[in-house]
Amino acid sequence: MERAEIMKRVIGILTESQEVRRSHEAGGEAGPPSEPGVVTLLLSEMMPHFSVPADATPLQVGRIVGETLAPAMHTIVGSFAAAFSALAAVHDSGRTDVSSMDVLRELALRVEAGAYDHGLGHDLPDEGLDEGGSDA
Repeated sequence: MERAEIMKRVIGILTESQEVRRSHEAGGEAGPPSEPGVVTLLLSEMMPHFSVPADATPLQVGRIVGETLAPAMHTIVGSFAAAFSALAAVHDSGRTDVSSMDVLRELALRVEAGAYDHGLGHDLPDEGLDEGGSDA
C-alpha cells in the first residue's frame, strides 16, 4: 500500500475517533461497538498479508514477520506522527478558529493533491486553513 493511501486511512481513523468522542460527549454509546468498526477495518487494510512456510524455523518466521511488517509499521507510525504534527501545529499556534476536524480535512485534501506521494512530514496543514472553523 502506498504512503498516501496509508495517510488517508490514518486520517480516517482519527476522524472516526473524533466522531466517537463527540458521540460519547453528547450522551451516546459509551464503549466501542460490538462489531468491527472503521478503525479495525482500516488497520487491517494497512497491514500487509504474508505466509510462512509450514517447515519454517522460529528464526525464519521471525525474519519473515519482521521483514514484512516493519516497513508497513514505519509508514503507519510516520503517518500518525505527521497527522499529530499537523494538529499540534495548529493547536500550538493558538488558533481557535480552526477545529481538529478542519485540520484533518485540510490534510486529506493535501494528500489527495499528491503532497504525500513521496514521503511524510512535509507541507503540513498548519497554514492556509479557512477562517471560521467548527468546534474541536
